[in-house]
Amino acid sequence: MTSTSHHHDLRAQLETLTTEAFRPELSEIDRLPTPEIARLMNGEDTAVPAAVAERLPEIAAAIDAVAARMARGGRLVYAGAGTAGRLGVLDASECPPTFNTRPGQVVGLIAGGPEAMVTSVEGAEDSKELARADLDALALTADDTVVGVSASGRTPYAIGAVEHARARGSLTIGLACNPGSALAAAAEHGIEVVVGPELITGSTRLKAGTAQKLVLNMLSTITMIRLGKTYGNLMVDVRASNEKLRARSRRIVALATGAADDEIEAALTATDGEVKPAILTLLAEVDGPTAARLLEDSGGHLRAALAAARG
Repeated sequence: MTSTSHHHDLRAQLETLTTEAFRPELSEIDRLPTPEIARLMNGEDTAVPAAVAERLPEIAAAIDAVAARMARGGRLVYAGAGTAGRLGVLDASECPPTFNTRPGQVVGLIAGGPEAMVTSVEGAEDSKELARADLDALALTADDTVVGVSASGRTPYAIGAVEHARARGSLTIGLACNPGSALAAAAEHGIEVVVGPELITGSTRLKAGTAQKLVLNMLSTITMIRLGKTYGNLMVDVRASNEKLRARSRRIVALATGAADDEIEAALTATDGEVKPAILTLLAEVDGPTAARLLEDSGGHLRAALAAARG
């Protein structure tokens, strides 16, 4: 195929994508007063949660499949290019402080590597081979999950990641913002959140990016709830690595137990600052080592450990 016909082919492809559609009614948007542009943009954004709502059954099914594998020690790996890749790295990097996940338990891969977080790495998104190499470095197993993320749903890096992971027996999820996408088709679980054309033609860091952020938030958060990383809506696995988190830890123990400040302080001291066993020592009236053992026996689920202690 000649270079010219290849470029024309790609252009024709883009013209058929919802995420790339041109909206003539907005063609003079730059002549509007700033408050009016802001109002238009905000109106566009309100459509995003509704588009996500239409995909909740698929999202929930994917989460249950991820949680089953992570409970066996599997990892959650996001793979994408550009904005989609950055959002995966963002979500992955927020799991350790929020849920005390082990390093490497939730991973964000971005086409072009870490430097692509802050600069555009030319051509990285076009390579399926690059995705394969990035995943091979992780030595995937059947307990791992790979989530390919791409607004267009046609990015070779994201599709390559899903295809390679599927061949390795890993669980695969394809998150895209176009209907009938190659990415969703390549994955075991396809999630297509169709948010429609962007305010600025083809700027998929806008509504498409917001949709991806919402879905990734759900994937990681609800998976962690399923894995017993919360107690009710409290972050009981938070790791107190700074003063704000130490204060938050004390508050979480207080909300979970209603105990007095000095009791909370004593409990946290007895459990080396770990919130979950501290709550267990107070609610089940056991010592630190017993709390640790009960939690280990229950796979880290505080409710189950409490039931066992009271049983």
